[in-house]
Order: sequence, then C-alpha cells, then structure tokens
Amino acid sequence: MTTQTLSVPDISCGHCKMSIEGALNELAGVTVAEVHIEPRTVDVTWDDAAVELDAIIGAIEGQGYEVAR
Repeated sequence: MTTQTLSVPDISCGHCKMSIEGALNELAGVTVAEVHIEPRTVDVTWDDAAVELDAIIGAIEGQGYEVAR
C-alpha cells in the first residue's frame, strides 16, 4: 500500500471534494481518498498492484482539477 498527499490548487468547495473523492473511490485499488478544502490537498492510499499513481492523477484531472507536480 502506498499513501501520498497530492496538491490540487483548484479545490475550493464541497462540490470539489465530492467530485474528486467520488472519482477516486471508483478506481479499483484505492482504499482511502480524502480531500481537504484547506490546504487544497488530497490524501490517497492505494494498492500498487491494482492501480498506478498516473491513473489516480488522471481521475482527478478528469474531473477538471489540475494536480500540481
């Protein structure tokens, strides 16, 4: 299992939180997805054998939010 905090500067409200958490929770292998409106971060825990970081970032960006790299 891997845990990482991603910076997502566009997070600003509860809708952002629900949108990102919903997209991440649909990915097989993601066990925890928690969005923090302030400080605009996403904590994600996932199984490396089931999903890669690129897919997680893609799911966030697919919702219209840029992940700072």
